Amino acid sequence: MHARMPKNFVLDQRIERAADAIETNAPAYRGRWAEACWPLCGQRDGANSPATAGTRFVRVHLDLGCGKGAYIAAMAKRHPDTLFIGMDSEPVCVVHAAQLILDEGIKNALIIPGDAAKLDRIFAPGELNAISINFPTPHPKRRHAHLRLTSAAHLEGYRPLLAPDAVVALRTDSRPLWQFSVPQFRTLGWTIHCATNDDRAAHPEQPVTEYEARLTAQGATVNAIYATPTSNPATPEQLQEALDLPQSLMDYLPEDLFESEYIPYGMSYAIDNLRNRRERMARKQNA
Repeated sequence: MHARMPKNFVLDQRIERAADAIETNAPAYRGRWAEACWPLCGQRDGANSPATAGTRFVRVHLDLGCGKGAYIAAMAKRHPDTLFIGMDSEPVCVVHAAQLILDEGIKNALIIPGDAAKLDRIFAPGELNAISINFPTPHPKRRHAHLRLTSAAHLEGYRPLLAPDAVVALRTDSRPLWQFSVPQFRTLGWTIHCATNDDRAAHPEQPVTEYEARLTAQGATVNAIYATPTSNPATPEQLQEALDLPQSLMDYLPEDLFESEYIPYGMSYAIDNLRNRRERMARKQNA
């Protein structure tokens, strides 16, 4: 387990209570999520049994790093014909998100434990109509660039799983992650429909989660990218070009770094080091 558990939080008991909204055998549903998950919440048909004729979701939407589930819960209520699948690697988040789905009686959402590394084992080619990536860990260091959910390797992993005209949406409070991500999409030949530094103004209909509300109260704005891939995979030359781009998020820090008090999630250690280094250099120059 990675996340710290709240006081009096007994994981096994919480998992048992939320089990009807958690799918632990996700690969068994590969290629048939829309049919097999109708209806949800303890009434799914077996992985090998045929779905009832005419009963399937119109769309399948994957929310990577779903956190405590506020986003997919809100979206599922708005779009009852869409199956929303939340995925998170933190057991505490999985339990919270699943419990939220059950508490609110949502029938078109579920949670699966895991991360983006094994998506092709869980979803078939063309099965996903949308992927949302909301406020992911930016992993600022160069050696951790491959862990970013908008790295070239991850984008290429999503491509075959997406239906024609499917959209991948990144929303983040980290301007450096956004600036790293835009050329990753473009270099690999994705069509960017929108790249904005104020997604709340560009897409006011997006659900406001508690996490976003907390960040914006601290002075953050939401940066976003909405993009669609081509059906053809990236060429080796395109992949190499993406890898040749600066990989450390320190290379994408804004010029007005010291004019803003807000530090994006996951960047505080790196930015504090840079600020301290610049202050030491300034003191030496003035000595």
